[in-house]
Amino acid sequence: VLMMCGLQGNGKTTHAAKLGRYYRSQGRRPLLVACDVYRPAAIEQLKIVGEQVNVPVFTMGTEKPELIAEKAMAYARDHGNDIVILDTAGRLQIDDALMDELVRIKQHVEVDETLLVVDAMSGQEAVNVAKTFNEKIGITGVILTKTDGDTRGGAALSVLAVTGKPIYFQGTGEKLEDLEPFYPARMSSRILGMGDVLSLIEKAQSVQSDKEAEDAAKRLMENKFDMNDLLAQFKQIKKMGGASALLAMMPGGNQIDADALDEKALPHIEAIIYSMTPEERAKPSIINPKRKRRIAAGCGLTVEDVNKLLKQYDMMQKMMKKVKRNPKGFMRSLGNLGGMGGFKGFGR
Repeated sequence: VLMMCGLQGNGKTTHAAKLGRYYRSQGRRPLLVACDVYRPAAIEQLKIVGEQVNVPVFTMGTEKPELIAEKAMAYARDHGNDIVILDTAGRLQIDDALMDELVRIKQHVEVDETLLVVDAMSGQEAVNVAKTFNEKIGITGVILTKTDGDTRGGAALSVLAVTGKPIYFQGTGEKLEDLEPFYPARMSSRILGMGDVLSLIEKAQSVQSDKEAEDAAKRLMENKFDMNDLLAQFKQIKKMGGASALLAMMPGGNQIDADALDEKALPHIEAIIYSMTPEERAKPSIINPKRKRRIAAGCGLTVEDVNKLLKQYDMMQKMMKKVKRNPKGFMRSLGNLGGMGGFKGFGR
């Protein structure tokens, strides 16, 4: 039994669903329980995210939260659910009524883990919240949210220092799959600006098989990389959280201007490539002015946009030739690509 707690707006409901998805992927049978009976649409929100991750949701309307939790336990036993996740109410600020309610739930239900959901970007406030919740109800662990933001995660150190409780998970984005176990060594690397290569590798492995990655790398190094490969790589980048998320995990990535990698440009680039014929994708060098006009008309963009993509494609090929000769210069080359406009300005 896992009880989620924390202030309103820190992502308890969303992360309850993320946890449900995480455990379901491990072959478990989680049950989400709607114990937030105050916030407008909280129950409906839990139902929606529960459906999205294919995890059942137990509700009893606006009954007392402790009674809902008690009935949910009986339901879980009858239906074979082996993990119960209680989504409790939050407040805009800590008050006695909130704490008393959480204590009553723990009196009615034997809770195994009391998980405090903390916003990594709230700084010192996160420390105060963690300290108070731990003193009042006794937390056993922490889920750190919004670790994909501008902060490097210093709040993680402070929360651990004042509570002595481990951080179990971290939320790395808004999507329901953006949850991963917390690894202290990786967070310390991020805090020091050294990137997080292990997480980058795990994300890559989750969206692409070893053989696919090997084939793509081989084509890239042999200069056989065409528009089909470029399209495939953009799809992988989107699945892995976008270019800015990957940049944050790369060693030296903090030295590159993330604004130079325009996330909004990717759909436009995909549209241009989809507008090409199979022959043009495989051999972009055959694209003459007449073909450019047809491609631009087909995707609703301009010939200038098509020219930008072809120019960037040529730059990538030249960059890979340099990488083959000087692997250590890869990050510098990537930075130069961003500085020259990267994939900015498509469709504007």
